[in-house]
Amino acid sequence: IEEASKDQVSLGSTVCIRYIDEDDETDEYMIVGSHEADPFASKISNESPIAKALMNHKVGETVTVESPNGSYQVEITEIK
Repeated sequence: IEEASKDQVSLGSTVCIRYIDEDDETDEYMIVGSHEADPFASKISNESPIAKALMNHKVGETVTVESPNGSYQVEITEIK
């Protein structure tokens, strides 16, 4: 994967997020293709619900993730 843009979330981005309404819990994920996905290494598929919601958004934005367990909101705190 080529160097990802740090302006907005894209394939290859490492994204730091904060869960809204979850006691400010945070996570960091790298967005990769489905064949490279490894949730135990924090590498999530670009086809996953959270990656789809984050794609093309910028730091400071809050997005809604539609998951099989219901929707929730996360804020993008950093793009690496």
